Amino acid sequence: MSSTLVWTSVLVYVVVALGVAWRSRERGPGGATDMAHYFLGGRRMGGLVSALSYSATTYSAFMMVGLAGLTYAGGVGALGFEIVYFAGVSLVAIFGPRFWAVGKAFGFVTPSEMLGHRYANRGVAVATALVSSLFLIPYAAVQLAGVGYLLSGMTDGAIGFTTGVAVATVLALVFTFIAGIRSVMWTDALQALLMIVASTAVALLVVASLGGFETLFATLADEHPEALTVPGAGLFTPATFLGLTIPWFFFSLSNPQVSQRLFMPASLQAMRRMLLGFLCFGLVYTAVSVLWGFSALIAFPDLENSDLATPTLLASAHVPPVLGVLVMVGILAAAVSTIDSIMLTLSSMLSRDVYAVARQGSDERRQLWVGKAVLPLIALLALAFAELRLDLIAVLSVAASTGLVVTVPALIGAFFWRGGSAAGALASILGGGAWVVALYITGAKPLGWPPGIWALPVACVLFVGISLITSSPRRSAEAFIAAAERGLPWRR
Repeated sequence: MSSTLVWTSVLVYVVVALGVAWRSRERGPGGATDMAHYFLGGRRMGGLVSALSYSATTYSAFMMVGLAGLTYAGGVGALGFEIVYFAGVSLVAIFGPRFWAVGKAFGFVTPSEMLGHRYANRGVAVATALVSSLFLIPYAAVQLAGVGYLLSGMTDGAIGFTTGVAVATVLALVFTFIAGIRSVMWTDALQALLMIVASTAVALLVVASLGGFETLFATLADEHPEALTVPGAGLFTPATFLGLTIPWFFFSLSNPQVSQRLFMPASLQAMRRMLLGFLCFGLVYTAVSVLWGFSALIAFPDLENSDLATPTLLASAHVPPVLGVLVMVGILAAAVSTIDSIMLTLSSMLSRDVYAVARQGSDERRQLWVGKAVLPLIALLALAFAELRLDLIAVLSVAASTGLVVTVPALIGAFFWRGGSAAGALASILGGGAWVVALYITGAKPLGWPPGIWALPVACVLFVGISLITSSPRRSAEAFIAAAERGLPWRR
């Protein structure tokens, strides 16, 4: 595909998205100096915008590049892997109203601040923020790598991998600086609509060019029968499947750029619309991404890198160039929406929970300045990590979630166990995080199980065990849990 056409489409997207971001700026008092306005949109986001933004943030380059590539490499097991994530979204129905209620009651800006308050220990907030940074920067890098593979693959190398990574980094920085989360959410809404409409239309066109659904699956059964077997072709074994899916099930709780969104809706009704809209969006987008992977497997069965499945398909004769660049822009938009959300979340955690502890007494204006100042640093670290091109995008995404899943026991305990202690939370977050890092660095697989299976049980044992032998902040726990329960719709 012509690099001129690709650059022209990217330029048009940038102009439109910048216009939306600029129009979304907070007007009125507090917009420039208040942490809640910059990072949470003043807790006034509506259901439709929240649903589209939640979808664009969650369904990033992982889907149309990563999940399609995983389907290409591993067959139908990739669909089962993503369905497990879908089942995990049910956790939002349980924890979403509680997050929203305590956020309103105590003014929390970050999930790590919430944990520090609940366990009456600011060290818990600092530990959560640092562990989140350790694992989320590689996850942001995965999104950048997706854009690099996309632009390079579609132009047959005319646009380099590094150029694509740099473009995504600059766009994410610009959107976050314009108006914080408001610009991110409104551009996310635009990007989500573009993602779902363009990718669905072109997926149907590709399937039609391959003979229709019946022919597509008949060809798969004849030429690639292993792709339709459970757990899948080569890549998946039962242990590998569990190692990938366990962290993915808890994604909506463990990933702070997602759980932070639970503080933002204007009401519980808006949160309900957000969740329902996201589920509808995700069902369609999952089906489309898997179809892309299967279509690429039939059309180009000998790709060296399965993450090139979507770019190769988009640049082929199966897709008209104009429609191909529309999907490309949609994938670029999806990646950028996840990157800027991660950057905002990490900057809010580092300023609110790390800097504020180091400089006690700092006001919100100073914290906001620090949050903006670290955004370029986060972006540069993600860019450097992306240049390493370490592994399959989908596998790297789950590796990041494996590290973040160690925060789940402390999160669940915060709302449901008054006996949970600060020492238990610190042990599970820091000890569990160190365990995951050690497993990945050494390549060790105790009992033949990957890190994704070990992370959560180890964190649970540490949290429960240490909490049982240390004292818990009963008064703080009672007030926190009471505030969460008062916010539930059936209690109100």
